[in-house]
Amino acid sequence: MATTSHRPGRGLGFCLPYTATVVLDGAGTVTGWSQEANDLLGHTAPEVTGKPFTDLVTAPEPRGALPVEGFTRLRHRDGTEREVALRVTPLDGDGDGEGDGETGWIVLATPAETADQCEQGVAIRRALAAQPEQRGMAVHDLDLNVLSTNVPPGAPDLGGVLYGPDAEVFRAVLREATATGRPVFDREAALRTDGRRRTVSQSVLPLADVHGDRSGVLSFWRDTTEQARMRKHLDLLRESAARISATLDVRQVAQDLADILVPGLGDLATVELAESVLAGDDPPKARGWDRQHLVRVAGASNGPWPEGLLTPGTPCPPLADDENLRTVQGGEAVVTDRRGGINAVGEAQQRLFVPPGGHSLAIAPIKARGIGLGLVAVWRTDQADPITEDERVLLTEICSRASISLDNARRYTREHRSAGALQQRLLPRPATSTMAAETAGSYRPAGGGNRVGGDWFDAIPLPGVRTALVVGDVTGHGLYAAAAMGRLRTAIQTLAALELDPDDLLHHVDDLVHDLAAEAAPDQGDTGGATCLIAVWDPIDRQCTMASAGHPPPVLVTPDGDARILDLPPGPPLGVGGMPFESHVVHLEPGSVLALYTDGLVSGDGDLEQGMHRLRDALQERCRNNEPLQEIGPVLLHDLLDGRHRNDDVALLLARTRTISPWHTMSWTMPAEAASVGRARSSTTRQLAAWGLEEIAFTAELVVSELVTNAIRYAGGPVGLRLIRSPHALIVEVTDPSSTAPRLRRARETDEGGRGLWLVAQMTTRWGSRYSRDGNKTIWTEQPLSPEQPLSPESLAVPFETA
Repeated sequence: MATTSHRPGRGLGFCLPYTATVVLDGAGTVTGWSQEANDLLGHTAPEVTGKPFTDLVTAPEPRGALPVEGFTRLRHRDGTEREVALRVTPLDGDGDGEGDGETGWIVLATPAETADQCEQGVAIRRALAAQPEQRGMAVHDLDLNVLSTNVPPGAPDLGGVLYGPDAEVFRAVLREATATGRPVFDREAALRTDGRRRTVSQSVLPLADVHGDRSGVLSFWRDTTEQARMRKHLDLLRESAARISATLDVRQVAQDLADILVPGLGDLATVELAESVLAGDDPPKARGWDRQHLVRVAGASNGPWPEGLLTPGTPCPPLADDENLRTVQGGEAVVTDRRGGINAVGEAQQRLFVPPGGHSLAIAPIKARGIGLGLVAVWRTDQADPITEDERVLLTEICSRASISLDNARRYTREHRSAGALQQRLLPRPATSTMAAETAGSYRPAGGGNRVGGDWFDAIPLPGVRTALVVGDVTGHGLYAAAAMGRLRTAIQTLAALELDPDDLLHHVDDLVHDLAAEAAPDQGDTGGATCLIAVWDPIDRQCTMASAGHPPPVLVTPDGDARILDLPPGPPLGVGGMPFESHVVHLEPGSVLALYTDGLVSGDGDLEQGMHRLRDALQERCRNNEPLQEIGPVLLHDLLDGRHRNDDVALLLARTRTISPWHTMSWTMPAEAASVGRARSSTTRQLAAWGLEEIAFTAELVVSELVTNAIRYAGGPVGLRLIRSPHALIVEVTDPSSTAPRLRRARETDEGGRGLWLVAQMTTRWGSRYSRDGNKTIWTEQPLSPEQPLSPESLAVPFETA
């Protein structure tokens, strides 16, 4: 390519500043000697004038002949040699160099090194000027004027770098290199050249003249639009791989996808998913987008969301039966223009789907495991270039990766919903009200509601109007933990019905947890342990018997507002085996609030003790105002958990104790003699009359007679009889000193006995027995009251202020 110059008549200076000039006569005698010759060889003009020039030549030459043109060696005044590039020119211009008839010669000599540099510089300059059209070169002076370039002013493409509307961006890099004197390499910028936006890589090298002074800059540039496009595409792929797979929330994955596509591929992007995908279910297999019940789940825009355009979170109206949409449902992305987009959604709905100024549209399917989950639409409004084929392929790749993440999020949503439903079915009612206590339970999954676990609470009514309060924590999360929790809760309910003491009950549960861990599969090994706390409250004796299996101690708030953490032996966690559990008895006043909780409530910052103190203070503050328990629980969870990262679920059980009024219970102690049976019947009749329960007096007398008779006959004395008037039943308890378990059996026709317990079972709704640590046995029965006779639990309890 030809080299042009825009500063004719002025260059960078003569390129050989050290050229020595020597004038010779026809005999080769020195007649003229320049100052440069003096500087080069050290000889002054008087020292060499009149002497043969050949005396200065050290290279072998024919005797008396001047050296030929080229490189040779000349003698310096100090005796050393200087290699020079020599040029010998006859003065008359037609001599043969042999000296015959010549009027003289001009000899030009310059250091060989300088001559090499000049020759290389010319070669480099020519090579740069001959670059192809995709690479430009220009030489600028210190004022950034173009001295020479291989790009003519009217050249397309790269000519715009020098002369186009964005040339100032290019000149700013030239000024930087000129001011600092440091080179600039591969500085990329987006420029408009030839009416199109291109990415240009620019490099600038400072120039210096032969004296080493700064003289300008050399700039060269090349079109890197395709390379920049490829890098951008690779960056989008990397970002999509890292960002989209970072969550298991369907809506968040969809929003991340839209945010990546804007401005990565377009100016506005939307994500439509089948409504069933949001719930975690498979989308319908029906053909056609109009049957998918699409919802615009996410959207992103370079500017404000266009007015009238369907907003994220809004169900989509049915789409038209369009060829492009059929192609997308078949699994292939398409690129179309504005008219194609309008045809896909229908003229009547274009305002909902087509943004103002949208001129290029790409639609890609979201499909995983052969199931179509939805589609993605990318519009270009501000970017002038239409979406290209390689960008369509890129969108397909990004949506393919997003499809896997969306399907994983969908399946996780379904599993979480199933686990949550299972756990909710396994947990008891949040609130209960009995003669013994009013309870309110609260549960919150881990991770802000995303991960169910094995925490649970329970309030189990026991015979004798007692209540068992239970809270436990199975290690691990998910379905396995929820299932293990359900099995433990069922086991504890069953064992509690046997009226075992809390420490004995934990011993049996410990064996069960050990067996569950042994039979669990390797991938369920994280559910092999548990902690538990059991408290049995007796509202008549006002005693609460507790036992812990590696669980945090409860918090007690007394009726006067004093709160403290109970000093309860922690015991080993369930599943350890071989270690005993210990019961601890606490006397409680009616109106006391007992808080049982799992460690997730108090271990947010890693300090369990500090967390328990925070719970104690918060509970004390709430209970002073005598707030309803159902309101206290959620407030405590909000105050102690919100704003903190939680890896564990939380269960909280609050119980406000009640004590049965003395008027609704009566007890007697009788010796082991036959007359005691009659006294027991008459005492029962009088007490039932006082309670207004004459209708059930006959049945109650038979039950008391049978139980007291059996106690006197088989156990001896003393015999205790207690009647309890509960809201829905009359409870009869007979205590004797025997540890023999009662057994229900069917008597034969000729047997004279053996029918007592059978008759008791027929006349009551249920019956059972329990044993105390002093060796006594109590047999109890429950006899239902008529619908007109039941009372509320509150009416049978002692008021807080009069307890």
